[in-house]
Amino acid sequence: MDPLPTPQTQPGRDGLAALLERPRTALIGLDFDGTLAPIVADPEQARAHPDAVPALAALAPQIASVAVITGRPPEVAVRHGGFAGVPGLEHLTVLGHYGAERWDAATGTVTAPPPHPGVAAARAELPRLLERAAGEGVWTEEKGRALAVHTRRAADPQGAFESLRAPLADLAARHGLIVEPGRLVLELRPPGMDKGVALLDHARAVGAGCVVYAGDDLGDLPAFAAVDTLRADGVPGLLVCSGSTEVTELAKRADLVVDGPEGVVGLLRALAAQLG
Repeated sequence: MDPLPTPQTQPGRDGLAALLERPRTALIGLDFDGTLAPIVADPEQARAHPDAVPALAALAPQIASVAVITGRPPEVAVRHGGFAGVPGLEHLTVLGHYGAERWDAATGTVTAPPPHPGVAAARAELPRLLERAAGEGVWTEEKGRALAVHTRRAADPQGAFESLRAPLADLAARHGLIVEPGRLVLELRPPGMDKGVALLDHARAVGAGCVVYAGDDLGDLPAFAAVDTLRADGVPGLLVCSGSTEVTELAKRADLVVDGPEGVVGLLRALAAQLG
């Protein structure tokens, strides 16, 4: 059985204690890529850790809510995660596009508002911009409500990443978008969409009495800030970093650092066993 780790901070220990004492009020929020699924060169090949779904299925019936919060379209996260039709995950929620789209396991349907027109305008200009400003190996991931420019396959991934920051920021600004940096990826998306807003809205909707959030990248910092907001409102919380040498900011902010998706799955299994 996986041991239940001890958070390094007192607020984190308080958050874990609250979950163990009042599990039926607990919300567990989880990023997908880098947290439930290992990072791979081609995002289309990303799949949840093989033990992630069994761990979630064992834990979910014992708590108030499990929500996967991701920048991907929710149906992609559902497919790559293998979340649909799993006993125990009947009430799983996937908040895709940073909460702009929502998939509920209970209905198997996605609800979403109209897309931001700036994404289509940026999409039309992006190929020419990349042809001028980027070298070979840089490519664009189509996310429907957002566009992600990846540099992981470039000859100099970090150099390509840095060289694209300014031109992509200019493109985004001209079309009313923002640029979100991540692990060798720059994402263009509408403002007002972030994991913090999604987590806060969901926590309040389910009446969460305690919150755990696990992430691995810069895009997860707003969710960490949301947990801080909830703590200030008297809702205990635990911040978990799915450890990475590529991004250290989350580790510095976290109450608990685990060893990537394997460590996240171990934590989920340990919680399920402790509550079972």
